Amino acid sequence: METLFDQDLLARNRRRALAKADARADFLLDLVGREMADRLAVVDRRFETAVELHGATGSAARQCLATGKIDALTRVETSIDFADPAFPFIEAPLEILPLAEQSTNLILSPLALHVTNDATGALIQMRRALKPDGLLFAAVPGAGTLGELRDVLLSAEVELTGGASPRVIPFADVRDMGGLLQRAGFALPVVDVEDYTVRYDSLFPLMRDLRAMGMANPLVGRSRRPVTRGFFLRAAELYAERYSDPDGRIRATFSIIYVSGWAPHESQQKPLKPGSAKMRLADALRHAGGRQG
Repeated sequence: METLFDQDLLARNRRRALAKADARADFLLDLVGREMADRLAVVDRRFETAVELHGATGSAARQCLATGKIDALTRVETSIDFADPAFPFIEAPLEILPLAEQSTNLILSPLALHVTNDATGALIQMRRALKPDGLLFAAVPGAGTLGELRDVLLSAEVELTGGASPRVIPFADVRDMGGLLQRAGFALPVVDVEDYTVRYDSLFPLMRDLRAMGMANPLVGRSRRPVTRGFFLRAAELYAERYSDPDGRIRATFSIIYVSGWAPHESQQKPLKPGSAKMRLADALRHAGGRQG
């Protein structure tokens, strides 16, 4: 298994972001939490127990609980600093799921799965923790996310130094996510994607928001050389040239993949042949319910 992400650095970045508590940077977790709650609301069943995995602010936990579909919810996070008195709390590393087999009916994973070094292994742990016919519901940044930023940082570095190092993490392709769920043993996997465009005055407030989200570069292969202000000024110029609107503001894309999968149960319908799915995730979840948790 290739180690892409420095898990200790990720944990430090997330704690640092929490300590600074920049509410302006919570927009993405709030948006994803709202979308997850809207989709969960159409499932025709209740979940006796649920777990939110590494949701940072807990926005997804609160919004999904507010749907009335969940009786009890526990949050899992990398540090006790993230604890909220409103929820039972478990401290655990990002890549280790501290749940007994078949111990919960619902797992929520908002914007965390993409920084695990072994996504399939993480999904296997989730599937084992679910009771039969339990549901995994995850939001994962996908390919296209921060594509503009990746382009201008690469171009600026090549222009100024003649070489380049990874500065934006790789993101999963939407076509790969269903395969990952199947390899992990989930039944009836459903995947769909929503693209969100966020506008900024320049590259610098975008970079500030990413740091405030705890998403400063966590790649093991990142360059350790100091970066000059001139590098970021040139990247900002390129961003404005290539990805600005007529009013001068720049665009940043966040492509979020919403995935669901069910722990196998004999009552479930047979899966469709690969490539034959024609249903959006919200519609699939609406028709997948009807069973008691």
